[in-house]
Amino acid sequence: MSTQSEPVDGRLDPGLSAVLSERRQLINLGYRFLGSLADAEDVVQETYARWYALSREQQEAIASPGGWLTKVASRICLDVLGSARARRERYVGEWIPEPLPDRTEWINGRSAGAPADPADRVTLDESVNMAFLVLLESMTPAERVAFILHDVFHYSFAEVAEIVGRSPAACRQLASTGRRRVRTLRSSTTPTAQRADVVRNFKLAWEARDIEALIAVLDPRVTTVADGGGLVSAVLRPVEGGEPVARVFVGIAERAPGLTLLERTVNGQPGLVVRWAGATAAVLAFDVAGDRIRHVWAVRNPEKLRPWTS
Repeated sequence: MSTQSEPVDGRLDPGLSAVLSERRQLINLGYRFLGSLADAEDVVQETYARWYALSREQQEAIASPGGWLTKVASRICLDVLGSARARRERYVGEWIPEPLPDRTEWINGRSAGAPADPADRVTLDESVNMAFLVLLESMTPAERVAFILHDVFHYSFAEVAEIVGRSPAACRQLASTGRRRVRTLRSSTTPTAQRADVVRNFKLAWEARDIEALIAVLDPRVTTVADGGGLVSAVLRPVEGGEPVARVFVGIAERAPGLTLLERTVNGQPGLVVRWAGATAAVLAFDVAGDRIRHVWAVRNPEKLRPWTS
């Protein structure tokens, strides 16, 4: 007796193949909704579990399996976002989205233990840079889902309405609110090459423990946020201002003289990986405006550094 995953002739059923081909799209959706690759993977697993719980007749009655999977995954994400707010109120210190390496670094094995399946990689574009993901955290779950589905993945408001459970007009308003939030973020974009130069200057100043050089590359109103999740040491509250932030990084270098700083792509933008005692200790993402850094996000929570361990 054959099953859906084991057809008689040994070939993958075309319908099943179409369903499995949606995995990458679902991972991409889930990561942008939740800011966590681990949570996105859980959502995809649950989505496929619900698909396979349907009878053959129910599956065949679905005109667009991809659309069905997207709808189910989005609704699961909406529920997760609602509960995530309560979880993050109990989170130790600040919560930062999980940083992702460049696709080539993932493929080339710099992240030992990461899955090799290409579907597990997230497409890196402006909708996953850290500044964008952090800003998404300020939206309500409904705003976030409506905005991402319409503005990032180009679903119609009628389709968004079916997922969110509101009218198309209401979803249009939700997406519009989200769009206004990100407009200021996009207006301050800096070319990647210039960002890389600024991050490199920060790295050199940090390695030299040069407070003045650090201050010179930091915006006077710069904010640094660290995420240790209560599992490793990290500053529990944001640090603001050029000199205070510079002193924090110099202090870290003095307490851990063996730190190695590597220039890497973090969520599609120039960033740094901090190595200490043979392991990845932190991943830093930056928001750069002109020739100054105005935000630094330092992820230290080891559970969020899985793709960076080696």
